[in-house]
Amino acid sequence: MIDPERIFESDFLRATEAAALFAHRWMGRGDKEAADEAACDAIRGMFDLMDMRGEVVIGEGIKDDAPGLFKGEKVGTWLEGAPQFHIALDPVDGTTNVSKGMANSVACIAAAIPRNGEENALEDIPAFYMEKLSYPQKVRKAFIEDPSLPISVEAPTEEVIKITAKILEKDIRDIVVMVLDRPRNEPYIDAVRRTGAKLRMLADGDIAAAIAPGFPDSGIDLYVGIGGSPEGVLSAAGLRCLGGGLQAKVWPRDPMERRLLIAEGHEKILDRVYLSKDLAKGDSIIFSATGISDTPLLRGVEVRGNVARTHSVLMRVKSRTMRSIKAHHDLATKTFHLRSKKAEVLLLD
Repeated sequence: MIDPERIFESDFLRATEAAALFAHRWMGRGDKEAADEAACDAIRGMFDLMDMRGEVVIGEGIKDDAPGLFKGEKVGTWLEGAPQFHIALDPVDGTTNVSKGMANSVACIAAAIPRNGEENALEDIPAFYMEKLSYPQKVRKAFIEDPSLPISVEAPTEEVIKITAKILEKDIRDIVVMVLDRPRNEPYIDAVRRTGAKLRMLADGDIAAAIAPGFPDSGIDLYVGIGGSPEGVLSAAGLRCLGGGLQAKVWPRDPMERRLLIAEGHEKILDRVYLSKDLAKGDSIIFSATGISDTPLLRGVEVRGNVARTHSVLMRVKSRTMRSIKAHHDLATKTFHLRSKKAEVLLLD
């Protein structure tokens, strides 16, 4: 198999489409666990049909006892000679948003083929949260040319905004910065407001938001703040496909978590600044995301009668190809393979 990415990329797309469609059934119904479980079941079902040796290296359940998929889980048929994939995924990024019928929820998968001797093609960060900074390709190129520029997750947010405005040839007041609305992010929010830049806050789900600066037409110039570590790795994979940049640093929630990380031998990572290439390694990476509800990047699932419309992106690091895919699904005839049923089922059943 010369290029397994080309063979399997559409299957990963089908997996995020199925997750979005099944999670969408729970939109606004106040049960985020049920939405997550439905999405996981749909993804597992799709993986069961794929002739790959897949291993979930970054999965669910770390922060909120989600129903799975979990780190270490083997997926695919595992036929002899089948290509190996390391998989990071979030079947529903923004479960609270789905349960409340709010915007900004997506289904995401990053799949990477490990290089020879590589333990993890997608870095598993042993902490709940990371400080993150993501920016567009033009800013990343400027930073590569001059690493002394204050484009760093450790730099003051005001300085990052000012240099970004200069690089993008914009007034500071026209720079749009997205931040996850959490008490822990108040310093970032205050910093954005002090500069006079435009602030956009989101209630939950930071993968789409962190990737947004990589899309020229997203209207988002920067993403800053503290969010989930697994989401940071998925965002890094997406930004590598787009040519944008991400920096991240472990953020212990409290002294107890810091002491635990040190006791487990992770002291060295506490001061490390990760780049996107450190979190998502190599060039054999596929990224697929499908909107569940509307995000800065993707429209959510639309259902009219028996027809559902999904909006997805499918990207590869190797080719830097980004496909925007709008699919129409006839729910009266289209079936989905679910792990729980071990069979093809109609979404309408």
